[in-house]
Amino acid sequence: MGVAENSKSTYLELQRKKVFRYVIFKIDEKKKEVVVEKTGGPSESYDDFTASLPEADCRYAVYDFDFVTSENCQKSKIFFIAWSPSVSRIRSKMLYATSKDRFRRELQGIHYEIQATDPTEMDLEVIRERAR
Repeated sequence: MGVAENSKSTYLELQRKKVFRYVIFKIDEKKKEVVVEKTGGPSESYDDFTASLPEADCRYAVYDFDFVTSENCQKSKIFFIAWSPSVSRIRSKMLYATSKDRFRRELQGIHYEIQATDPTEMDLEVIRERAR
């Protein structure tokens, strides 16, 4: 499974320029590559992000989480989320599972990875806990 050049450049814009809050990627089976499905602007919330994930299909996503430390420092951590809802098709789950490591290696600078099969596994509280 290849990675579209646009996928890499969009990720770099999120990472370096803070152009996006999140990027959702999907596998284009015809092209046999990971492509950008949706981006969210810097003002979008975590709820906007989770609402953008399909309920019954797998996706990869990157979320730039901003927070303030106990020392009152503004920080940012990038999360890679492998979204694989339990109700999605077996073929889709297999495809995303077998392609994940290859795709993940293309994205330098990821701080944390989360594998989620339902929304509670990537709840905002889970993200906050991991980021500390």
